[in-house]
Amino acid sequence: MPDETTPEPPATPAHLSYGGSSRVATAGDTARVELFGNLDRPPVKFEATVTNPIRFREAMSALYGVVGSDYRYVPKDRTAYMAYLRLKRETAALNIWQAQQAYFGWLLRNDPLAFCILDPVVTVHPDQVMFEVFGKDESSYAALAFKRSAFAEVGETACGTTNIDFSDALYQSVQQMRSTRKTRLSVGSAGVGSAGVGMATETRPEVLEKQIRIPDSWMRGFLQVQSAATLPFDHLRLAPMDLYNALRTLRMNGDRKGKRRGLRFELVPAQQPRIVLEPWETVIPATAEPFKGKAARVVRVWGRRRLMTIKRLLPFVESVDVYLLGSGLPSFWVFRAGDITLTLGLTGFTAANWSSALGFDLLLPRKTQTTEPLAKVVKFLADGVWAATREEIATGSGVKGSPLLETLQLGCQQGQLMFDLANGVYRLRPILNEPIDLVRLQYRNQREKIAFDLLTRRGAVKIVSENRIAGHGLELTGQVSVEEDKRDYRPQMVLADEGQVRRVTCTCAPFRTSGIKGGPCVHLIALRLAFADKEAKRAKTDDAVVFETRAFTRRDGDTEQTMQLSLERQKLKVRWGRAGQPMRLQSLKFNSEAEARKAYFDRLTELDARGYLDAVAD
Repeated sequence: MPDETTPEPPATPAHLSYGGSSRVATAGDTARVELFGNLDRPPVKFEATVTNPIRFREAMSALYGVVGSDYRYVPKDRTAYMAYLRLKRETAALNIWQAQQAYFGWLLRNDPLAFCILDPVVTVHPDQVMFEVFGKDESSYAALAFKRSAFAEVGETACGTTNIDFSDALYQSVQQMRSTRKTRLSVGSAGVGSAGVGMATETRPEVLEKQIRIPDSWMRGFLQVQSAATLPFDHLRLAPMDLYNALRTLRMNGDRKGKRRGLRFELVPAQQPRIVLEPWETVIPATAEPFKGKAARVVRVWGRRRLMTIKRLLPFVESVDVYLLGSGLPSFWVFRAGDITLTLGLTGFTAANWSSALGFDLLLPRKTQTTEPLAKVVKFLADGVWAATREEIATGSGVKGSPLLETLQLGCQQGQLMFDLANGVYRLRPILNEPIDLVRLQYRNQREKIAFDLLTRRGAVKIVSENRIAGHGLELTGQVSVEEDKRDYRPQMVLADEGQVRRVTCTCAPFRTSGIKGGPCVHLIALRLAFADKEAKRAKTDDAVVFETRAFTRRDGDTEQTMQLSLERQKLKVRWGRAGQPMRLQSLKFNSEAEARKAYFDRLTELDARGYLDAVAD
């Protein structure tokens, strides 16, 4: 039995009631997709004939792939296998239904989080029907939208947002859809031709009840990755064949242990974007259209194998729009297949890369209360508008300028709004029927909350030194004074050029006991936040820059030339050479910091004129 003193992980309770299990019912040459909505939410209704059942089937299958995706590393452990063998012996004499119930019982006892994932969120609006899901490993977000032109013979419609029962049985029945059958889609609280709510008949089973506890980390990730779509981004367009070539290369080559696993985009204005697959440095030129950005840059993203979840929809895709927020930050992929649009959001970092996660958190507001401007925006959309552009919201709600952008970000982060990246509009979409406890979702864990509290204390967190180590990154040494402990701690970390943490250490007892296995300690988090705050202040004025390193790259045929500039007070260090080979070094010392800073920025301008790309631009 579990230790009764062990606290349960924080979670958001959610009660889901359905009028039955969603299914695909077939009769002769007719199929009906019945998606039962949540009875505890305002009624939502949509009925229509699907014009292209095959595309509908493949799109729903891709959505299911995201729902069950889990790319977290799982070490080899024979415990679960031995439990499976024991369960197999115990259930050998049971029928299929009894064996299935025994398995679910075992799963509930040994993997309770398998039942803690929120069912897909379905939104019916006047212009489209949209399904939203978030992966089990908290790394993939997907929004599948069907335009009204994807349906015919549209019946009675009631706009709003609800949840639907989306089980493995529904997925299996969706696979039976054929183009030879007329397919009818029904979304509502009760199936077509069923009895009233709460009544059981031969054609309608009893109400399906689900009482789940959604992990706060999952809920927080769902809201944050959606809110990230409102941030500034670089946009490029790919042809479906470009993405196919990249995925084929990944499929034919396994990742190498200890080597880079990123997907690198080389973007030059008025030139075709280039996709570089690491660590093989395979270059795939894009063939859709030139990059229309104003500045050249290199953006590196992670989570490339999660793109495999859309492989079934890819044959029908006509174009792929990619939205990049920056290296290590979330990226969004919009797949357009005629009347069907699938938006896939990848977080860009994993639980192990906590440094990038903290940097991403600082880009979003942390308010936990519904402000007056947000109430105005929600009221405007709820008054029969449902979806509107930022300009239309400014006109209709009266909230304008920079407060409007913060309000829209806050609405997405609180789960009241969502940004439809494919259409460029904000939509009214409450993720839950009840208000979300935003105070509990404000921080990832208690350690992060304490770290933010330390930052508010004057002089509690100091950056003692910044030392640039060639070939490794920036070594930060801090001093964190904790009044309650009556002592000072000395955290230290090495940050790579793209923000990843390569090495950490701290003098506190938790780090000495378990290291980084249980996550970073409070003092390491405080040091990382202090450095991010310092970098943000430096960016506001060039005069404040005394320590900075920028890396640049330029491709000459099959070879990649790299250049690195490091400003260290009165010193300017220049490193250059071919990628993957030892670099040459030139060190210059000036009479003052101002002269070194001027030479540094002059070199940056020169490299930009020579066609070098900023390899670590945000």
